[in-house]
Amino acid sequence: MSKNDTHYPTDKLLRYTFLEQDVRGELVQLSTSYQRMILGHDYPAPVQRLLGELMAATSLLTATLKFEGHISIQIQGDGPVNFVAVNGSHHQELRGIARVRSDIADDMNDLRTLMGAKAVMVITLTPLEGERYQGVVSADNDSIARVVEDYFMQSEQLRTRIWVHADGEHAAGMMLQVMPAAGTTLEAFEHLEHLTDTITASELFTLPGEQVLHRLYHEEHVELYPAQPVSFKCGCSHEGTLEALASVSPEELREILAEEGAVVMTCDYCQTQYRFTEQDL
Repeated sequence: MSKNDTHYPTDKLLRYTFLEQDVRGELVQLSTSYQRMILGHDYPAPVQRLLGELMAATSLLTATLKFEGHISIQIQGDGPVNFVAVNGSHHQELRGIARVRSDIADDMNDLRTLMGAKAVMVITLTPLEGERYQGVVSADNDSIARVVEDYFMQSEQLRTRIWVHADGEHAAGMMLQVMPAAGTTLEAFEHLEHLTDTITASELFTLPGEQVLHRLYHEEHVELYPAQPVSFKCGCSHEGTLEALASVSPEELREILAEEGAVVMTCDYCQTQYRFTEQDL
């Protein structure tokens, strides 16, 4: 059976809690939304994987939001990839982008090699109501998962483990987090952590989420909440792009119109092109 003939679990997030331990968990599996995010960008394979891992991590973090709004995770560095970002909403609508500034070999897979040793991760929380919050942590690490774990330890002092995987076609992730009520005892968390460490990327890509959870935690009492769909949504529009052109000087717009006959703007996220003539402007 070929890969294309196989039915893969796709584009949903599961939240669950352990009834006998003060630990919560999440599992996200992405394919259509992930493929749509990288469509048309011609990213090298390591960058496709990097974006998939960051997309999975962003989905997991979005599910922890206690408000309606948005989360943005950006990594900025001095490596071959100098910028990568994924934005998500409480509706699990995600979009992302990477900027590559030099050649990338197929074996350049760890975060430090791609982003450089001086990289930082910036996480911005923007509620629909209330104040915006921004946290910054060093991204000088070998994986996105470790950097996100550091963020939780610094910002919320909550023991957290993240697992994220991507292969250019599928992306998936899991998260375990101690609840505040757990106190300082970590034995239960460490037990669940060891169980979760046994899951493979292949299993996360190919098995239904409920089956993954049963395989890992069949001896635990787990309460599973309804699945939440995850989707790619850019949010760009003809009207919004036209508003952005207001920042361009009239003289420059006239020059472009005279040379090209129209002003063409391409969305960085979804690659949609918007064409504006003299009548539009």
